[in-house]
Amino acid sequence: THADHFHGPVPVTEPLREAEVGTDYERHIGEAIVRRFEGLDPGEFPAVLCAKHASFTWGDTAAAAVRNAAILEEVARMAFHTVALSADQTPIEPYLLDKHFLRKHGPGAYYGQS
Repeated sequence: THADHFHGPVPVTEPLREAEVGTDYERHIGEAIVRRFEGLDPGEFPAVLCAKHASFTWGDTAAAAVRNAAILEEVARMAFHTVALSADQTPIEPYLLDKHFLRKHGPGAYYGQS
């Protein structure tokens, strides 16, 4: 499920510094998100976890953003239980990640509803 919706680990921002929290807090959260997405395609990662804050999700519509929030919660729940059952899990292999993600996204997508 994770690889179907995220083309890798869910991005996490760096924590804000005290001065960033003290002034223009919301702007600094946005800037932390922008910094985290340098070199990433937001279409491949429809969510970000803001360190010591919360998650932010997006999509082509408000409904899609809400759906991505629900998917993020489910992926987090599954990851928690996976690690609880077997702490020595390794990340998914790149070839399997690409297969799951790219079959649903991009010009060669073929799986699921259009």
